[in-house]
Amino acid sequence: MGARGPVPNRESDLARPRERKGADIHPVTKGVMRPVKVPNAPSDWHPIARRLWDSLKTSGQADFYQNSDWAFAYSLCEDLSEYKKSRKRSGQMLQTIYSAFERLLVAEGDRRRVRIELQEPEEEGETASVTAINDYKAGLGLV
Repeated sequence: MGARGPVPNRESDLARPRERKGADIHPVTKGVMRPVKVPNAPSDWHPIARRLWDSLKTSGQADFYQNSDWAFAYSLCEDLSEYKKSRKRSGQMLQTIYSAFERLLVAEGDRRRVRIELQEPEEEGETASVTAINDYKAGLGLV
């Protein structure tokens, strides 16, 4: 998923939705999502790696993660932890780790490059039944 190039605008920021030409449309092969078990971070991980791991579990893109994605993220956080704890650090190693995180769509720019946008949750308002009861009470002059 490591698409390169500039970060596209959000769909809502575009003047009109993108028009797709027939040649741009690619069929999608679909599979069935499986139940996911997310392990906890080891207590000996570097605090930055633990924080990143914990944030992955509560971030919106985790809705798309399967066990293989979590295993990959775990491996990357393990590598990041070892890197952060090391006295001898390589800029190339850090860049490699960060590049691998792009494949997990960790940052908003990475998600937007592959046309995934996380939306604010809709506010929960009154249900239709509560609204109907309140309207009925108001009609009777009880409210």
